[in-house]
Amino acid sequence: MIYPPTCPAIFLSRPNRFVAICRIGQRTVRAHVRNTGRLGELLLPGAEVWLLPAAPGRKTAYTLIAVQKGERLVNIDSQAPNRVVYEALEGGLELTGLGRLSGLRREIRVGNSRFDIGFDGPGGQPGYKEVKGVTLEQEGLALFPDAPTQRGLRHLQELTELAAKGHPTAVFFLVQMEDVRSFSPNARTHPAFAEALRAAKEGGVHLYCYRSHVTPRSITLAQPVPIAL
Repeated sequence: MIYPPTCPAIFLSRPNRFVAICRIGQRTVRAHVRNTGRLGELLLPGAEVWLLPAAPGRKTAYTLIAVQKGERLVNIDSQAPNRVVYEALEGGLELTGLGRLSGLRREIRVGNSRFDIGFDGPGGQPGYKEVKGVTLEQEGLALFPDAPTQRGLRHLQELTELAAKGHPTAVFFLVQMEDVRSFSPNARTHPAFAEALRAAKEGGVHLYCYRSHVTPRSITLAQPVPIAL
C-alpha cells in the first residue's frame, strides 16, 4: 500500500481521539487520527510523525499516518491493514491450513456482523476472515488490543460459531511495524478477548500474524510472526 507524498512533523497533543495537534516547521496544524486506539506509548509530545495532506476543505488539513518510536516506524492508519492483507492475498499469498484463497470479496455481511474479507473455501463453502491491525509493542512483543474491544470480541465469537458450522474462518493480525519477535493477545487489557482468541483457535478458526515493512509513505506485508496464546 503506497500513500501520496507525506511530510514530517512533530506531535504536540491529542485533544480528542480523532484529532492530533502537530507542528510542521513553525506552523501548528490539525491532523485527523485514523485510529481510535489509545496509542499512549506512541503519541507522546515531541514524537516525530508523518502526515498525509488532506483534500481542500476538510476540517483537518492532514491525516496522521505514522509515528517514530525509537528505531521503529509504526504505521497507525487503522484502514491500512485490511487493504494490505487483501493486496497480499490477491497477489497469491498462501496461508498454512487454507492455502491460496480464491473468490476474494471485501466487507462481507453475515447476520449482524460484517467481516473484512470473504473467500471461497473447499467445495465452494463461503469463508470469512477478519483483519486486525496491531500497533502496541512492548520489548519486541506485539499485543492486541491496546484498549478493550467489544467489536473485536464479538467477531471472535461469531467466527468460532461459523467454524463450528463448517465454514473456513480466520483472524489475521497485521503488526504495523517491523522487528517484533512474537504476538500475544493483550490479556491484561482485555482478558475476555484473550480467552476468546484461545477458544477460537480450539474451535477451528485459523490464526495468522505478520509483521509489516513500513516507510513514511507505504506499508507492505513482511514475514510471519509466531503467535503465543
